[in-house]
Amino acid sequence: MEKSDNIPGMKLGSKKKSSASLTEDIEQNYSVNPKIQQNSEQAKKEMDKTKKELEKLKNLIIKKYSYIQSISILPPQSIKFFIDEEEVPKETEKYIHLQIIIPDEKTKEINKIKLEIIKEIEKINPKQKIWLHLTTPSEIWEICMDQKFELTSAIFMSFPLYDKGFLGALRVSEIHKSLVLQKFDKYVVSYVIGGSLVRGDAVKTSDVDVFVIINDTDVKRMPRLELKERMRSIIYQYIGEASAMAGVENKLEPQIYLLTEFWEAVKDAHPVMFTFIRDGVPLHDRNTFMPWKALLKMGKLKPSPEAIDMFMSMGDEVIPRSKKVLMSEVFTNIFWGVTTPAQALLMLYGLPPPNAKKELLSDFKREFLNTKMIEKKYVDFLEKVIITWRDYEHGKVKEISGKEIDKFLGDMKDYLKRLKELREQIEKKASEKTIEQIYNDIFELLKQITEKKSQKLITEFFEKNFVKQGKFTSQHLRILKDVIKARQDIKKGKLNPHKVDVARKNASILINDLIEYTQRADLIYLEKGKMRLNYKEKGTEKVAELLNCENISFLFKDNKVKKITNKIEDANMEEVSKAIEKQKSKKEVKVNPKVFELLKKELGDFEVVL
Repeated sequence: MEKSDNIPGMKLGSKKKSSASLTEDIEQNYSVNPKIQQNSEQAKKEMDKTKKELEKLKNLIIKKYSYIQSISILPPQSIKFFIDEEEVPKETEKYIHLQIIIPDEKTKEINKIKLEIIKEIEKINPKQKIWLHLTTPSEIWEICMDQKFELTSAIFMSFPLYDKGFLGALRVSEIHKSLVLQKFDKYVVSYVIGGSLVRGDAVKTSDVDVFVIINDTDVKRMPRLELKERMRSIIYQYIGEASAMAGVENKLEPQIYLLTEFWEAVKDAHPVMFTFIRDGVPLHDRNTFMPWKALLKMGKLKPSPEAIDMFMSMGDEVIPRSKKVLMSEVFTNIFWGVTTPAQALLMLYGLPPPNAKKELLSDFKREFLNTKMIEKKYVDFLEKVIITWRDYEHGKVKEISGKEIDKFLGDMKDYLKRLKELREQIEKKASEKTIEQIYNDIFELLKQITEKKSQKLITEFFEKNFVKQGKFTSQHLRILKDVIKARQDIKKGKLNPHKVDVARKNASILINDLIEYTQRADLIYLEKGKMRLNYKEKGTEKVAELLNCENISFLFKDNKVKKITNKIEDANMEEVSKAIEKQKSKKEVKVNPKVFELLKKELGDFEVVL
């Protein structure tokens, strides 16, 4: 078993794959035995065996060393970069080279870990030719600093067997860098990685911060900013392509800088640039970034006096600016966050939306405080917010302290919680009112058509004489019982807004059909006592109508109404309606014979047409 501390590299690769597809990758990229390649049947067996052995080895490693960040297979075409032919036999190119990245704090245990893993390999298959490469993130960054980019490229593009996210982040940045250089190799002077990945606090889905420095010193055909925007657009287009090829969740966050503007920012001591130079690690550099890094370390990069004055003055502006923000932005949010829910509850209660600065407080007091639906302290808080806002608008209050804001926010939290409870009260009250209204509407109609008074008798009579006889359907009976049940539940405190809403919608069906039935019944009553009279007036044929009710008749002639008792006199439709209502309870219509005598005096000779 051989070991090496070197790190190999690889050209732009394919998307990340699961261990289930390892066989194909070994066949395509990592197989180096000509004899196996000559015999496909034998090759498949060997590959399956290799896959199982590597999978078993991987599981043993990560179980024993849970802190390991990644395990991957280095591509064979990159091994030549690391084999010293004077010390290591050439045949090591035919080995499977495993790259294992461990945390920096485990550096001292590298040799021990190697020996333990070698023992595990010998247990699984003593003949298996595996070369181990153990390294830490710090060692990888050091290789980047030494500008041995072919070595780091191999690590970044190695085939992952296991990865906590570190290798995936390196992989997507390497692919993106390669795409950018393929397109803009002439202009890109530095491609640098930074942020949480370099600091060592990244997680599997952390964004990958990269900085691309573009040389604009020899740009002649277009303005510098136009060059920057064109390149930025294309560089950003490569993000999706790189992520897809890498097969990782990490999102690239490129920052694009022109060389001239970058240097200006460095001279002005911009903190972002200093941090970038201090912590960044180059994945590509044309002797630009590393000299800056060295100068910063030597203390040669210093801000100008003007830059120092500018940064110092920023501190002086913080206090007044913060106070202004507290008043104009934070308290504005508090005002609308307090008044808008109050408006919503008044609308829910059935009122039109009041003006937040004028009618809101008085309406809220009248509807909720005076009716004891809410406690006084919440109305006082609403009043305090509105008054403070008015004073701010009128210039009486110019600033507000952070302590006051904290007090407002604390009270607001309690206020909003109480308003949510008030909403439930309002909805409960509205549901009770809704159910009671539809209950009364339905039974008022049923009383008229059943001539019963109690709920029980009405329901039984409706079922026996109307539903079972086909005048109404079983759906009508079910709706009636649902309304009764909903009313009972609400009286017991079992409020179910969904059932209330369903009962309301269905009740409209029953109410409409009951009204239609009542109207049809009214027409029947009218037809019982209705007569058509043909007569002549000045030689012209005319028609009048006679409506007979109990002890009274009505003559409809020339768009006028006259009532006939013991005499004929003028009448109106209100009298007609009252007479019809009284007649509904009568089974028969009795006509006073004297009516016809009076009609003869009124119309002359006439003919009754039934």
